[in-house]
Amino acid sequence: MKLQPLDFEKPIAELESKLEDLLSHSRENNVNLDAEVRRMEEKIAETKRAVYSNLTAWQRVQIARHTARPFTLDYVQLSFSDFIELHGDRRFAEDPSMPGGLATIGTHRCVVIGHQKGRDTKENIHRNFGCANPEGYRKAHRFMRMAEKFGLPFVSLIDTPGAYPGIGAEERHIAESIAVNIRDMVTLRAPTLGIVIGEGGSGGALGIGVCDRVLMLENAYYSVISPEGCAAILWKHRKHAPEAAEALKLTAGDLKEFKLVDEVIPEPMGGAHQDIQAAITNLRDAVTRNLDELSKIPMERLLADRYERYRRVGVFAGE
Repeated sequence: MKLQPLDFEKPIAELESKLEDLLSHSRENNVNLDAEVRRMEEKIAETKRAVYSNLTAWQRVQIARHTARPFTLDYVQLSFSDFIELHGDRRFAEDPSMPGGLATIGTHRCVVIGHQKGRDTKENIHRNFGCANPEGYRKAHRFMRMAEKFGLPFVSLIDTPGAYPGIGAEERHIAESIAVNIRDMVTLRAPTLGIVIGEGGSGGALGIGVCDRVLMLENAYYSVISPEGCAAILWKHRKHAPEAAEALKLTAGDLKEFKLVDEVIPEPMGGAHQDIQAAITNLRDAVTRNLDELSKIPMERLLADRYERYRRVGVFAGE
């Protein structure tokens, strides 16, 4: 499948189109253009390095939202094994935007859950564009308790613009369901690992993200509000989203520096969608290594470290 280039990738796409024309001309006319092809390939590689090594925060947001990027179920199916999907919150309904169940990664049997987006309109409607309802967070809470009961690690894959803000969600207490998850994850007697694989939006992300370790893919973002929402509030127009993205300090590098995430998982050049297998391998290796480390920490120490971790978040400046 040919990927649709983002705006800042158009110079690369133009060069790749010229390379295709060269190769096509060489085949159709039986002309040796190897030297020209090599020069064009070198120019493409150089342009890619120049573009992808200097990405702005807004450009990383665009990559994080790319529809060809691997989603939760892609990682679960390709990084984990023996996946058994479980359904329902035992109170209201099944939420397709928050799939999860039992799985194995490396030597670890675990409970895994995450936000799931769609790649076309039909799938996005089914998955509610990755925006979970209260029943999704209550299903996650049920899975947390299952992990605690059976002594399994709890792994969450975060990829949402935010929890669903519709009338039905408010009627079924979306804020309460997220708040209960945040509260109970702090004292959950199980190793917990959260990975931001795309968008990490506000309370929708925190509802499954209060973990012992938080990892983040290189081109993911994690923020209290979307750049467009921030721009609408501060500048009164969404066109200022690029400035808002810079001001929010929402990239993996920024958050690692602030000690809000523990590890940045590298992506292939241009994003996870450019080489899905490499992205899958990088995530699997990082998750396995962190679960190996967490499994060796005594539970009381794990709980104390988790408490201290979140007490350290933020800075208070007095008068």
